Amino acid sequence: MRNPIIAALDVPSVEQALQLAEQIAPAVGAFKIGKELFVTAGPDIVKRIRATGASVFLDLKFHDIPNTVAKAVTAAVQLDVQMLTVHTSGGFEMLKAAEKAAEDAAWKLGRIPPLVLGVTVLTSLDTAALREIGFDVNVEYQVRRLATVAMKAGLRGLVCSPQEVVKLRQTIPPAMQLVTPGIRTGAEKADDQKRTLTPKEAIQAGANWLVIGRPIYAAENPRAAAEKILESLN
Repeated sequence: MRNPIIAALDVPSVEQALQLAEQIAPAVGAFKIGKELFVTAGPDIVKRIRATGASVFLDLKFHDIPNTVAKAVTAAVQLDVQMLTVHTSGGFEMLKAAEKAAEDAAWKLGRIPPLVLGVTVLTSLDTAALREIGFDVNVEYQVRRLATVAMKAGLRGLVCSPQEVVKLRQTIPPAMQLVTPGIRTGAEKADDQKRTLTPKEAIQAGANWLVIGRPIYAAENPRAAAEKILESLN
């Protein structure tokens, strides 16, 4: 079975990221590089993680006009990432441009196109929060609506909370990859994630990949924490 754990390298320095990656590499399937680390370390951190042979999920959540997003996606492909994110709320044309840029850039380089993942509704948001910003709908409806736009635009994957996975699986093609943040083991303190499940619950619901941050990097022994999560999935 492919290891579905994407460990988030949500640490503030290159040294900490490389140390964490080396420590937990045997127990995870890929590494997520997000905004904090990328802003601190730049594209070089992607190259250094890729040099170890590990897969990289570049989680910068591009959201801009189609041309700008297409150029950003092309640059990400040149860094040889395996996954990257765009906000589905950017609309059909932006999503279509992102997928086309990924495929065109990869073809020119002789690589497999990275999985362009459409972020639906952030796991820090709930229905009340959506209403505050002008969306008078519940989270589940908004996720389905954005997922439909992403499918029409040709995206091959989505990011959603684990709580929406079961319903999405009823409406999306079987080949569509679902990546779920908001994974919690139950041992952590309460935080800004509002729509969560355990790793095993998320996989059983139909998730393909689990983005796991604090339960691993904030653990006293990150390697042991990652191994314990992986064991729980078997």
